Amino acid sequence: MAPNVSDGGTATVTRRAADETPNHADDHAPSHADPRTGRSRKRIEPIPTSTTGTSGDDGTSFSDRNNNTRNDCDYVAGEASEFRARIRWPDFLAQLFVHTGFVIGLVLLVTLQVKLYTFLWTVLLVWASGIGITAGAHRLWSHKSYKARWPLRLLLMFLFTICGQRDAYTWAHDHRVHHKYSETDADPHNAKRGFFFAHVGWVFLTPHPEVVAKRKIIDMSDLEADPIVMAQRRYYIPLFALLVIGLPVLVPCYYWDERPMVAFWVCFTLRFTTTLNIAFFVNSVAHMFGNRPYDKSISPVENLAVAIAAMGEGWHNYHHVFPWDYKTSELGSYVFNVTTAFIDCFARLGWAYDRKSVPVEVIARRAAKCGDGTRFLTDEYAHQDAVWGYGDHDLPPEDVAAIVQEQK
Repeated sequence: MAPNVSDGGTATVTRRAADETPNHADDHAPSHADPRTGRSRKRIEPIPTSTTGTSGDDGTSFSDRNNNTRNDCDYVAGEASEFRARIRWPDFLAQLFVHTGFVIGLVLLVTLQVKLYTFLWTVLLVWASGIGITAGAHRLWSHKSYKARWPLRLLLMFLFTICGQRDAYTWAHDHRVHHKYSETDADPHNAKRGFFFAHVGWVFLTPHPEVVAKRKIIDMSDLEADPIVMAQRRYYIPLFALLVIGLPVLVPCYYWDERPMVAFWVCFTLRFTTTLNIAFFVNSVAHMFGNRPYDKSISPVENLAVAIAAMGEGWHNYHHVFPWDYKTSELGSYVFNVTTAFIDCFARLGWAYDRKSVPVEVIARRAAKCGDGTRFLTDEYAHQDAVWGYGDHDLPPEDVAAIVQEQK
């Protein structure tokens, strides 16, 4: 999940760009290169056993992405190109301010200078605004993985605005670019450029030209037709002042006489920065540390800690393989996926509908074909492509033809 933050100003934070590191033999190893230097990889045309447009078992296309060809699970590193990003100082200072405020708020908490109700109010805001991100900006507006009637859309927009991660249109716009061109020059927070860049560096660095170019071609017509999304975009600055700062700070001051500065540092900066970094963990940790049961050739991973903190958004390998699944995982329970429980609850009320998911058979086929072997597979799926040797009737005809050709 890629949070979206403001294009400027000290009260909000900005979306910035990313691109890739030099080629490595292991494409999943995180880079520790200078985060201001972008290096792009070009996909090399594969051996012609698969053609552009070939579909995977999940129904997705492995066709040309960003003018590069991908052959099922194979990824080949190519030449590198240089890009030098610049620091955007207003955005850097905004990040410095909110993270300093986080430390101040944390000190107030651990030294017991915060009233109990203020602490509980802050926890409630973190949870509620998090649902606005996960069920709203992410699963609904970015991926269209389910549909919501206007009362639920309005509620989700209210909750999402509290988190302060820019307007939903911009958030979804960059997140679609991230999925379409993940770990390439066009990815706004490319994990190939190292942990720091993927986590927060992209926020205050200028975008790679490819990010700017790909933003222009991503289809956003569905959100442009949504009056709730466009109204929030139009009035975002006053909404930010009211719902990100005003409401969280004034409620504890008015109802239980919390000190104004305590309310500001705890209910605004600490709460805001906590939510921001939880979202950033999906961009960094969930692209580096974990297993890849569904596709070992891509960067995103399954990470339990991120899934717990981000209310179900840590099952990232699955999510990048099946981004239209409203559950963002194949879990059957709500224990590590609170957002799915929220959506299902409103589906019972009739406010959420057309929830999209992936058949178990499709998931199993994809895991057997491209996964790293960490997903449990039945014997049927685990051995479906196995052969005992030359002469086995299950040996694919194209493989037999290649063997015969090699013998000539």
